[in-house]
Amino acid sequence: MAPEGPLFFVSGRARALETSDVHDAREREMQSESEEAGQVAALIAAPLAALGFELVRVVVSGRNRRRLEVMIERAGGGSVNLDDCALASRSISALLDVEDPIAGAYDLEVGSPGIDRPLTRAQDFERFVGAPVRVELTAPQDGRKRFKGRLLGLAPGGASARIEDDGQVVDLPLARIARARLAMSDALGPQPKPSAKQRKRSGEDA
Repeated sequence: MAPEGPLFFVSGRARALETSDVHDAREREMQSESEEAGQVAALIAAPLAALGFELVRVVVSGRNRRRLEVMIERAGGGSVNLDDCALASRSISALLDVEDPIAGAYDLEVGSPGIDRPLTRAQDFERFVGAPVRVELTAPQDGRKRFKGRLLGLAPGGASARIEDDGQVVDLPLARIARARLAMSDALGPQPKPSAKQRKRSGEDA
């Protein structure tokens, strides 16, 4: 079972499915949202695989102090713990010290996807069949860019993700998906707030 919230291991830095080639390229794009992130993803995917991890996504953000966020899971979809994140962080840090794809100082965060994990590979759309998902396209389809519904897997041919959105079956080309993620927190709904009595018992009113 995936953790309800993502785990992160943070280290400071003081210095500068089998698919076609087209699908592989699109998966790399979905795993990274910038050129820098794409370079990092290309560098670390194989070393992480050698440690038994699969790369889910890489994000580079921030301006003054940059942040490099690497999301991983166990090969085959297993969840990771803090020791796993620390091991992956040491491997990534050693590699990036040599390759140096990001200029300037940055913080490296290695973490787990959590329940609203992004879907970045074709195999993800098969693995999570039946789960609620949110999908955003790069360009409108039938006048819409955002879709929400139940994941039905890949459409025949494997080039599109198929979801049931408001009772309608919709095929969304993988090549046009900007971002996709599970929407498990949507399915859970808002969590009830503790009553005053519960807060007092827990010491919150102390």
